[in-house]
Amino acid sequence: MVPWIMRRPSPQTAALLVTALAFHVDMLLYYLLVPLLPRYARELNLNPMQVGILFGSYAVALLLATFPVAVLTDRYGRKAPMLWGLAGLGLTTLVFALSKQYWLLVVARSFQGAAGAATWLPGMALLADHFPSESRGKAMGTAFAAANLGVLIGPPLSGFLAQHAGPATPFLFGAGLVALDAAGRAFLLPEVEPERGPRLPFRQLLSNPTIRLFAGAMALGSGLWALLESTLPLDMDQRLGFSASQIGLCFAASAVAHTFTSPLMGRLSDRIGRVKVLRIGLVLAVFLLPLPVLLPKAWMVVLAMMGLGSTASFIMSPCSPAVADQVERQGSQSFASAFSILNLAYSVGLMIGPVAGGALVQGVGLPLALGLCGLCFGVYLLAARHASV
Repeated sequence: MVPWIMRRPSPQTAALLVTALAFHVDMLLYYLLVPLLPRYARELNLNPMQVGILFGSYAVALLLATFPVAVLTDRYGRKAPMLWGLAGLGLTTLVFALSKQYWLLVVARSFQGAAGAATWLPGMALLADHFPSESRGKAMGTAFAAANLGVLIGPPLSGFLAQHAGPATPFLFGAGLVALDAAGRAFLLPEVEPERGPRLPFRQLLSNPTIRLFAGAMALGSGLWALLESTLPLDMDQRLGFSASQIGLCFAASAVAHTFTSPLMGRLSDRIGRVKVLRIGLVLAVFLLPLPVLLPKAWMVVLAMMGLGSTASFIMSPCSPAVADQVERQGSQSFASAFSILNLAYSVGLMIGPVAGGALVQGVGLPLALGLCGLCFGVYLLAARHASV
């Protein structure tokens, strides 16, 4: 008889374990680079443009790979793309540990972005496959929380390892995590995957008003974070005299709040409906978005940032389960294709948020700019008034 410790977990538990670990490792590896950028700039004589290209090549590759990976995932199954992506992730991590050539680092960062697409799209589809609508939000929120934990751990861990054990150490540690991730994906993912019904074309998915509604919400949620990250640090420095570490702690507080509330908001959307949770988040954004630049005390700003982190969970946690529900109602399991639309919307929000916010700040000042951005969430609330899922 096989000992209990060797028994395979249930398919639901296995899917959640694999996906949560995959998301955590992907985001942790993404942020390992952040504290090391100054060293690369010094050693390779990089100008700000070259540093930006190195960091931004991930997002470009992620966008380019999103739709092809989605098609492959819905056509051939979840396991194969996840394993292909993991192989690319392991290779790029070793390149970062060993390479001293700028062009090779850019190529590695690009492959890391493509590997990210091959992690997130099949992973979300895997959760949608194994969790019914009534528990899908909680499962996906838990996976997002694991990803957020990687965001929190990655930069300080990378800085500590580089300072005390050498600059290659963070990536060698990351390669070890990739090996652990590989074991999970290889042994816990099912060998034979079920039939998925007809594959829905992108045009049909985009014609669904609910999918469009939540894609817009995803863009707003990611745009909110990009806007805050690009505008608040200067205000915290100039108005409140915060040090770099204090600014980092403020954003860490919001990330912690987002991490812990993400599964809760996913579960709440399972119980009361996706749109109701989204509406609550949109209302909160109207009132909370201007607060960090209006409050006079540091502890008040921290609380406001935690409130905004929770608001992001209200807005973003219902998006993936809501889109999965719509695909399922059409008699299909083309979940990866549908999630690729959310992925595109998320990327658009990241790109537009800082640009639009920067233009408003330059034109009307930061407090009024954030107030106007908050009103945008209120306007979007009107778009959700007739939705009922």
